[in-house]
Order: sequence, then C-alpha cells, then structure tokens
Amino acid sequence: MFALVDCNNFYASCERVFNPTLIGKPVAILSNNDGCVIARSDEAKKIGLPMGAPAFKYKGFFKANDIQVFSSNYPLYGDMSARVMAILRQFTPDVEVYSIDEAFLAFKGFENYNFEVYGTQIRERIYQWVGLPTSVGIAPTKALSKVANKIARKFPKKTNHVFVIDSDDKRIKALKWMKIEDVWGIGRRLQKRLKQMNVKTAYDFTLLSDELVKKHFSITELKLKNDLEGKPVLELDEPSNKKAIATTRSFERTFSDIDNLKERVSTFATSCAEKLRKQNSSCNMLIVQLQSDRHKKDTEYYRNSTTIVLPFATDSSLTLSRYAVAGVERLFKKGIKYKRAGVIVTGLVPTNAQQLNIFENENPKHQPLMKVMDDINKKYGDYKLKIGNQDLERTWKMRQERLSKGYTTSFDDVLKVK
Repeated sequence: MFALVDCNNFYASCERVFNPTLIGKPVAILSNNDGCVIARSDEAKKIGLPMGAPAFKYKGFFKANDIQVFSSNYPLYGDMSARVMAILRQFTPDVEVYSIDEAFLAFKGFENYNFEVYGTQIRERIYQWVGLPTSVGIAPTKALSKVANKIARKFPKKTNHVFVIDSDDKRIKALKWMKIEDVWGIGRRLQKRLKQMNVKTAYDFTLLSDELVKKHFSITELKLKNDLEGKPVLELDEPSNKKAIATTRSFERTFSDIDNLKERVSTFATSCAEKLRKQNSSCNMLIVQLQSDRHKKDTEYYRNSTTIVLPFATDSSLTLSRYAVAGVERLFKKGIKYKRAGVIVTGLVPTNAQQLNIFENENPKHQPLMKVMDDINKKYGDYKLKIGNQDLERTWKMRQERLSKGYTTSFDDVLKVK
C-alpha cells in the first residue's frame, strides 16, 4: 500500500501555528518581493481571492475582506516541512518527499495493518508534535493514493481527513468522481486530447485499452493508467543528485549600477557552490543571467545570458564567485534598470572522481576553507561567514514588508511567554 500525506494550506498553517489568532481568518501568502498571492487559506478562497493575484492591485480587496497577508517566510516553512518529514519516517522507512508540503509513503510488510487507524495516527502525531493539519490518502498504488488524498481533503467531515481505497468498489467510485483534469500527471494539453476522445473522468481513462494509450500517448500515460487500475507500476523515486543547480532571484528594487549586480550575482554563485558541496558535486560550466523589469513599458527591456566554461571542475565559492562576476562584466549595459539575475551551474561531476587538468587546477587551499565555512554557517546559521564581495547584512535582498518571525530558526524570534 501507498500513502500520500499532504499538509493542508501549508504556508498559512505554518503562520497559524505561532499566531493562533489567525485560525478561522482568511490568510494569504505573497511571492518573492511581495509580488503576488501564491498560497491561500480555505477562508481566503471562499471570499474569492484568486491565486496569482497581484498584491498592489488587491490592496483594497485585502483590507475590505480583512485578509491577513504575509511575505513568504521560507526559512520557517522549510524547517516545519523538515519536521513533518522526520515524523513520517517514524511510520515507514520508505518516504519520498514529493514537495515542501507532501510526501509519498510505501508500506511494505504492513499486510495486517488497519490503514484507516494508521493514517489517523499519522495525522494526530503530526498535529500534536508540529501543529499542522494534514490529509492522508492510502491506496494500493501511488496514483490512487493521490486520488484518495483528494477525497480526504474534499470531504473532511465524512473521512476525518483520512481515506483508504482498499477495495475495487471504492476504487471505481473514486475514479468516477474525479474529473480527468484533476488526475495527477494529466496536464492541460493532455486533458484536451483526452476530452476529444470523450474521456471526462479518471474512470473513463482506465477504460481505454493499453494499445490505444500506447498508440496515441506515451509509456508515462500507460503507467499512470495501470496505476489507476490498481496495478502498482509507479514506485517511490529515489533521491538523486541534480544535474544542474540554479539560483535566480528578483531584486527588492531595480539596480542600474554594476557594483550592486556584482554583489547579488556573487551571492547567487555562492549559494550554488554550497548546494554543490552538499551533494558532493563540482561543476564544469557556469551560466550568468541578467534581466530588466519587463513590466515597465517606459524603459528599455533587456535580457541576456553568458556561458562560461571553467578550466577545471570546482565547488569553491571563491572560484565560482570570481567567474560569475566576470560574467556580469560581459553582460552589463549602462542605462538599463535590472530587476532580476541568476546563476546556473551545470556539467556536474562527482567531486571525488573529477577529471584533473594538466595545466590548471583548483587551489588546494580552497577545499579545507570551504569546509570551515560550511561548518560555521551550519552551526551558527544565517550565513555568518561570507566571502568579501557579498553584502554582510543580508543574503537575499527582497522586499518582505509583511514577514513573520523565524520562530524555529532564530533564537531572537522564539516565542516568549509573559
């Protein structure tokens, strides 16, 4: 059996854990630089707040409907997510973290378990230990566990947020209820093609023959169909190293001078280097991107990138920062108001098995230095140790006018009992 555990209204729920006065009130979370709405509580959805609503256009709507609006607090959300995933691993060792707020679980050797009771225990422990509400869907396959989770979320009073598909009758009834556009893995283009074949529900999709699916679609759709039929084809994904790592951000305001751009790009390159070291990889290639604000029609729009092939594979923050800054110098044009930049590292190889260059290699002092930097930053947090061309005050310069506290990641922000 498989389970999908999903945190309900995850971002809003994280805010409510430490601010209980928000319970029952409409809550909205904004994107980077407080741009648009990326998460809403159920109360905000009922009022009619759309996903992606531009914050500057909806200021009056927020005020008129008493919507509590927050900037994205990613350190808080990431830490709360890690706590939830740690709890899930207490129930089974086979856990696939699917996103920040949901995970698949595989139950091998659990034949005699009452899964409705087990799912309820999972929910209760997460709520008791972390304070986050969840929905749990359990079924014989991954795709069906997604279906079961949607039912648990849609009908909380009937299911108590836990739904188990443990019979063919339940499976068929659930698939007849689910629209084809709501099926996990069915995108917009695919749903249009399926509707042209008179496939309106998930059940209709399972009635198609394997030969027809092979002919008109791909092996991915065939696996999904078999999974929905109750034949476990989709397994948990094993964690693997990324083939490319990117750090891209919008600025809190536009920059026209090259010094600010160099500092931002250096910080992004350093972030990429840290991610490389975490997965024991080094990169052979670096891409730097610069972009102006495309929404400002009265200024020249500029977007460009440059690719730098490195003379040797590296995971050093110092080396990547140096080449990234050189990339900024290549791309910079005077008179442009820059709003966004990014650094992508690719051509990844294992650090302990990279091809050495006869004529030029990494400074041997960098490796122990990077280890010291990582250890100090891991121990004290908030990037206490940085390279010289980074801003010492902040890592990400974003507009976050409605940011809540880092209740679980900063000692200064820990809740105080009076």
